[in-house]
Amino acid sequence: MNPPVVIGHRGACGYRPEHTLVSYRLAIALGADYVEPDLVSTRDGVLVARHENEIGGTTDVAAHPEFAGRRTTRTVDGTTLTGWFTEDFTLEELRTLRAVERLPHLRPGNTRFDGRFRVPTFEEVLHLVDMESRRLGVPIGVYPETKHPSYFSSIGLPLEPPLVDALRRHGLDRADAPVYVQSFETANLRALAKVLQVPMVQLAASSGAPADLQALGDPRPSRDLLTPAGLADVATYARAVGVSKDLVLDGSSTLVQDAHAAGLVVHAWTVRQENAFLEERFRRGRAHEAGDAFGETEALLEAGVDGLFTDHPDTAVEARHRWRAESLATRPPRPLPVPPPSGNLA
Repeated sequence: MNPPVVIGHRGACGYRPEHTLVSYRLAIALGADYVEPDLVSTRDGVLVARHENEIGGTTDVAAHPEFAGRRTTRTVDGTTLTGWFTEDFTLEELRTLRAVERLPHLRPGNTRFDGRFRVPTFEEVLHLVDMESRRLGVPIGVYPETKHPSYFSSIGLPLEPPLVDALRRHGLDRADAPVYVQSFETANLRALAKVLQVPMVQLAASSGAPADLQALGDPRPSRDLLTPAGLADVATYARAVGVSKDLVLDGSSTLVQDAHAAGLVVHAWTVRQENAFLEERFRRGRAHEAGDAFGETEALLEAGVDGLFTDHPDTAVEARHRWRAESLATRPPRPLPVPPPSGNLA
């Protein structure tokens, strides 16, 4: 796939409840090159697609009196949460729940789908992507994120073995497969890079720190991964960095150039059309109203990113089309970053 790629963030969750098969299917229909399932585990070790393992805000679990006793408080990566957690449910039990819109105050139109769709397994997402790729005659990529891998390992439900098994079952453990595996942690990416042929993506935000490093007493914040020295280290186990868009849109940022110099591609997250999520210069109206997501997307493309995550794939695809047309008319196509010879290309 030619960059910049469009990644359907949790599917097309600007239009459908996130992490549902209908959301992924719509993202593909709207032109996304990849769909992104966040992966957490059930009690019986099955990977399912949820942004967090706490599911009180993304399912109708609170309306199920049979699960009232499962409500509890947990500390996950240093954050204390109260609710219902996937690791307390078997897959069979989770099948009785239905997805709901996570942001009803900003996306009230999506609430009409509340209660209609169940929580999909990673296996079902891979099957959908395979079927849609065959139907359309073009490869649709999958971009899974391991959520809280250290936490899940600590409770005896590591995410990595079932992830590797699923990719191999679907013939996706190969260097040319349209797959990226991403994580905010570093250790599990280093381990996965040794057993998978697909590229790893090191996620980094403008604040916070990798949970695995914090657990070891390492004080480095996430932003340290994005210094020239940090990027050189990331390039030994990953082929891309996935970064918060504010780190790119900062007018003084050299992040994209530094990453490319280290042989890494850059994917930015997350473009959403609601003003509440847009950079201030692209806002047009009230928080729930649509702002200039086209402008923000084009600014990211102009900054040199090789891909972007979006809740509204159709907007990103159209912005990319316009940007490409203008770019071809004014400048030659940019080359892909070349990984340094010392990089781990396993």
